Amino acid sequence: MDKYKFRSNLLLLLTAAIWGFAFVAQRVGIKYIGTFTFNGTRFALGALSLIPLILFFNYKSRVGKAKVIEQQKNRKELYMAGLLSGLCLFIAASLQQIGLIETTAGKAAFITGLYIVLVPILGIFLRQKVGVFTWIGAVTAVVGLYFLSINEYFSISKGDLFELVGAFFWAIHILLIDRFSRKVDALKLSCMQFFVCSALSMITALAVENITLYGICQAGMPILYGGVLSVGVAYTLQVFGQKNASPSHAALILSLETVFAALGGYLLLNERLNTMGIIGCILMFSGMVISQSHSFFRKDN
Repeated sequence: MDKYKFRSNLLLLLTAAIWGFAFVAQRVGIKYIGTFTFNGTRFALGALSLIPLILFFNYKSRVGKAKVIEQQKNRKELYMAGLLSGLCLFIAASLQQIGLIETTAGKAAFITGLYIVLVPILGIFLRQKVGVFTWIGAVTAVVGLYFLSINEYFSISKGDLFELVGAFFWAIHILLIDRFSRKVDALKLSCMQFFVCSALSMITALAVENITLYGICQAGMPILYGGVLSVGVAYTLQVFGQKNASPSHAALILSLETVFAALGGYLLLNERLNTMGIIGCILMFSGMVISQSHSFFRKDN
């Protein structure tokens, strides 16, 4: 492995760690403020943290008049993409945050991580082929979900159910980003969808939650972590990390966020899993890896 790939892998591993520990920050944040207030403030911070990066890249890639005119034509498409992606992000993030009220950081991360398996399966509706590794991975992950979430009464907790429904919306969100990022600037799209998600969250918070300055201050550190580090810093690390890393390696390393979330929950929140839960986590992570296995046989790796 050359030094550039090694550096990329380290950046992606750091990204996975930041995202994993973000589940801990979210779990702490909901003790002080409501779901929508928390998401509204952190995504606003995340969007603001990307503005300097956008200005930097705009400065580095100064273009001629013809290119400027072309960018202006694409602005309408950017607004539409940001609106749709932001709406989907709002639903996914809201379900995730609501679920965290009644489940652990580790379980939430592993269930959310099912989007890695769901993305290619949902791709069937877009006439994309689904390979045998994806189906094996999906079955393995579902069995893992059973061990992780189904209790002795053969029922799933409300929190885990919210995370499971949220995983479908995370998968849809990824498919939307995959489609729109080919047509518009990915960084500007990210910033715009974060603003849309923040706006929708704050509107909902004003309608259903009691927003207090004291509560926001109490949740200050989790909000800063979730907004600046999890969104702004981690997104930037991901962009630079994927520059010299193969897509399959990147997906595998980033999926380690589930492991970091479980570790963070154990170390910082004293969250414990029983034997069934541990087996479930192992099976779910194995399913995520198996679903990406086909990528390792491609020549671009």
